[in-house]
Amino acid sequence: MMSNNPDDFRIQSFDTPKLYELRVDGRLGRESASWFEDMTLTVDESTSPVQTVIQGHIRDEAALYGLISRIRDLGLTLLSVNRVEKEEDS
Repeated sequence: MMSNNPDDFRIQSFDTPKLYELRVDGRLGRESASWFEDMTLTVDESTSPVQTVIQGHIRDEAALYGLISRIRDLGLTLLSVNRVEKEEDS
């Protein structure tokens, strides 16, 4: 049973930063790309329509939610959020 007590909600901190990949619809311009300075942006032209892949290390859930909020604030369409597992983590 879920509690309605907000004190029960905790932001999870990661032991080490985790690698995430977020995909947005379309190709980002330079101005929008500057909002993601610590991330690597690539364009996946194998998809139709084209998608921009935003990838980088995230230190905790709060930073992940902040990145998702930034995508929303820019009016971008978020298609997916995936944690990239390293082979040794499997």
